[in-house]
Amino acid sequence: MQRKHLLALCLLFGLATPGWSGSEFYCCNDQVTGRRVCGDSLPQQCRGKAYRIFDKAGNLQKEVGPPLTPEQKEAIREQALRAKQLEETQREQRRLDQALLDTYATPEDIERAQNKAENDVKLLIQMAQEKILASQKQQRKLAAEAEFYKRKAMPADLEKNLRNIGHEIQLQQEFIDLKNKDMVALRAKYDTERRRYFELTGRSTNTPRPSQPVTATPRVSPSTSR
Repeated sequence: MQRKHLLALCLLFGLATPGWSGSEFYCCNDQVTGRRVCGDSLPQQCRGKAYRIFDKAGNLQKEVGPPLTPEQKEAIREQALRAKQLEETQREQRRLDQALLDTYATPEDIERAQNKAENDVKLLIQMAQEKILASQKQQRKLAAEAEFYKRKAMPADLEKNLRNIGHEIQLQQEFIDLKNKDMVALRAKYDTERRRYFELTGRSTNTPRPSQPVTATPRVSPSTSR
């Protein structure tokens, strides 16, 4: 009975092989004749076109679409690339989230870590400010000494010392400016970590600290003119 059903299906599809005994067959529409073409292997008329695969009982097993156009292939490639990038981003975010939870057990841990990091930067700024004050004091002494040489050549050592101390003040001021920027970045970092921690743990959020730079020693002239 099954054989008769298959034979009728083959005749319907135009498969002129009544003795066919394969486990599956392939069918498509011939665009030239408009007829259904079938075979126990993919007919030549079906190559490069959409076709269907049937089992020996005539049941549809699979539909195969036409070959992709270059544009479609490129779109699929780009979609796969975006999916891979998204997966990598999500994997990295999961790693960062786990590291965050491993680092901080409570919101107070974040607060303590931020206070310590800020105090370290503040200490460096304070040390630089003290160096500037000491250099300014020395600069004033050298400038007073240089007053005696307004109308004659200044000793080479005195001129060199004035130049060096002015350069030292400038370097310390630049260091303070850099640390001020570090402080802003530091506060932004902990604000971000604090918000993410609350998102991950579901705890109520606190208002983040305002990210404001530390007030530095006013800029001074790096050298004293004669």
